[in-house]
This record gives sequence, structure tokens and C-alpha cells, in this order.
Amino acid sequence: MKPIVAIVGRPNVGKSTLFNKISGQRISIVEDTPGVTRDRIYADVSWLDKHFTLIDTGGIEPNSKDEILSQMRRQAELAIDMADVVVLMTNVADGVTSNDLDVASMLLKAKKKIVLAVNKVDSIGDPPMEFYEFYNLGLGDPIAISSTHGLGVGDLLDEICANFPSDADTSEDEEEIKVAVIGRPNAGKSSLINRILGENRVIVSNVAGTTRDAIDLHYERGTDKYLFIDTAGMRKRKKIDENVEHYSVVRALAAVDRSDVCVIMLDANEGVTEQDTKIAGYAHEQGKACIIAVNKWDSIAKDTKTMKNFTNQVREGFAFMAYASVMFISAKTGQCIDKLLDEIKLVDEQHKRRISTGMLNDVLNDAMSKQQPPSDKGKRLKIYYGTQASAEPPTFVLFCNSKELFHYSYLRFIENQIRAAFGFNGTPINFILREKGKKEQ
Repeated sequence: MKPIVAIVGRPNVGKSTLFNKISGQRISIVEDTPGVTRDRIYADVSWLDKHFTLIDTGGIEPNSKDEILSQMRRQAELAIDMADVVVLMTNVADGVTSNDLDVASMLLKAKKKIVLAVNKVDSIGDPPMEFYEFYNLGLGDPIAISSTHGLGVGDLLDEICANFPSDADTSEDEEEIKVAVIGRPNAGKSSLINRILGENRVIVSNVAGTTRDAIDLHYERGTDKYLFIDTAGMRKRKKIDENVEHYSVVRALAAVDRSDVCVIMLDANEGVTEQDTKIAGYAHEQGKACIIAVNKWDSIAKDTKTMKNFTNQVREGFAFMAYASVMFISAKTGQCIDKLLDEIKLVDEQHKRRISTGMLNDVLNDAMSKQQPPSDKGKRLKIYYGTQASAEPPTFVLFCNSKELFHYSYLRFIENQIRAAFGFNGTPINFILREKGKKEQ
């Protein structure tokens, strides 16, 4: 397993800025409001030839009674427990605080390899006198850095790598199925991931909007490897009044962009809403494989027609996504979670599937014999041949005599014939129409 490195410290010392600097991406939300990063945020990073997993954590306030802050502390403790190396972040401008001493004491009790980083040393040369105060934490030589400007970060990474266990596997990861769990706030996205992983990896609260970041979580099931991306619930734009909340929606959309498969979570108690269809529409437009998961099914009073009626409601609301399977699950009880994992693997395979030109043209010829192509003013559509241009999503180029004659209804018929022959369950199919002898504009 790759080494795991956790960045911890009290709130607002620059942990997320350092995380973003090392990972090379704006993954963690960075704001000057203490407590903005609530969950553990993961990124796969490399330094020189060494690959490892970096975790950003919410700020630790050891003595706080606030429910969210207490959960943040527990999340940070979990990250410390998992980590091979812990980076304790402090801030030279504040000096050593009582919170720093408390966190250092917690790390020493955990008996972890600790690298002490003193942030906001923004000038080159000898560090200020305040820097030497951090020796009082008893964690060895501090390293002066500026997470904003990148000063000293190379030295910090060298020290981190030097502390990896001798048997650590720092080679690159094998391929994982990247799964974005998306949906409105409080639909049960975090609960689903906690159920799959079998631990409280993501903060779960009845307060809508608790998950603000998109969080990467690795999971193995037999020989299959998954990367789950838990996203902040996407609200209607008029309800996004906080800067941080806006970032969360942007991050959720970015999680869709990174993913192979999107699990669209619906709340069975609320049915299909306009916001659900908008969220799904974005995943569809991006060409992602999709599964519609109706959560909290255990809380619904049922008769013989309940599932059929709800499925019809989903099909009506998601008419543009007829290819996506509808699954009824309960993150709370674990109902159908194994089946959901099987479906994720299946639709990922279909999303990446390629078929030969010969097999495709056999299906096209068969389709044209079943239903004659449309004509207009005596001129009939002719499809000369087709070929698969790419996968993820499957994209087919069809060469014809006239794009104008290719009615939408006939293209839908061709798509249905291809799906009947080859499956492509759970994935959209794209078509590019080209007139033979003409270049695409």
C-alpha cells in the first residue's frame, strides 16, 4: 500500500494551501474562515519518483464542545491513525499556542513519524527569531515553509519521504474506477460511502451541507479497485449565498469531470425534483456512465406497485437518461449495496467498451433492412458505413449522403439497435454525422 501522509494542525494555519501546493490542484477549499475544511481530503501525489497519498484535515480544536468541530477532531484523529507520516502545521506569526502544544502531545501519544512545518515564513534567508520557539514542541527540527509561495516545500517533501516505512510501496497505482457520488444535500451520499467503506470516513450529519469538499476515498473489493469521490450536495443557484458554498458546487461539478461513473443519489422520501434532473443532466452532458440510486428505500411504506410507480416517476423525470439503471438502496441498512458495486463495475466496463468496425456495420445494415431510412422530396438517406471513434463515452462516426435527412428519430432508432446488439448499459452514446467526401467543419 502507498504511504499515507496527513497534514494536521489547529484551524487556519495554512494546511489546505499547503495541500493544494503539493497536489498541484485546487482540491481543498481555501478561505480565511477557520474550520472551512471539515472532512479529510485525499489526493494522490508524487515527489521525485515516490508516490503517496496526501490527506488534508480540518483544524483540530482539542477542547471544543461544538458538534461539527468535535467531528472534525475525530476525523483528524482517524487520519493520524491511518497515516505513516504526520505533518504538523504551525504558523510563525502566532508563535507556539496552547492548541499547538495539545496537538503535538496527541501526536506524540500516537507514536507516529512527525514532520514539523512552520508556515508563513515568507522571506528567503535566515528565519525570524520566532521560528526557534517551535523547538519547544519537542518534535525535532522544524522546517520553515511558505505554503502560499512554495518556499521550503521541497525540503519538507524530502523530509516526509525520508520518514516513509522501509517496506512502503511508492510505485504508481493500478487503474481504479473513479466514482462520483452526486445529488442534492442530505440525500445520503456520505452515508453510502461510509457503508461501503465500513468506517466513519466522511462526516455524516442531518445538517444539510455538512460535506463542503469533494473527498477521495479508496476502496478495494476482491481484485476491483474503486476511488469514491464524495461531493458536496448541489443546491439551486439562488440558495448559494456563501462564497464557500459556491466553491462546493464548483468542486462537485469538477468531481463529475474527474469521474468514470456517476452515482446520482435520490431521496426516496422526496421523489424526483428539478434539481435532481439538473445534476444528472450535467453528468449526462459530460458523457459519464450513470446509475440512479434511490436511497432511504427502507423508510418508505410499500405495496406491490410502489417500486414500479417510483421507477416510472424516475424514468419520466430522467427521460434523457433512459440508459441508466434505477436501483433502490438503503445506505443505513446496507440494502442492495453489493449490487450497486456490481453495477458500477458493469457500467464502467460498458463506458470503456470498443467494438470492431465490421461488427458495427453488420448491425447498421441489419437496422436499415428492418426500418428503411427516411427520405425527403425523393431523396433517401443512405448510411455508407460507421466506425467507433472513441470510448468513454462510446462515440460513433456515421458516414452518410446527407446529414439533413438524418432525422433525430432515426438516429434514436440506430442507437437502440446498437444497444440491443452490444449493451452499452449505463453509458450515453454519442454520434458524429459526416457526409461522405466532406470534411467536418
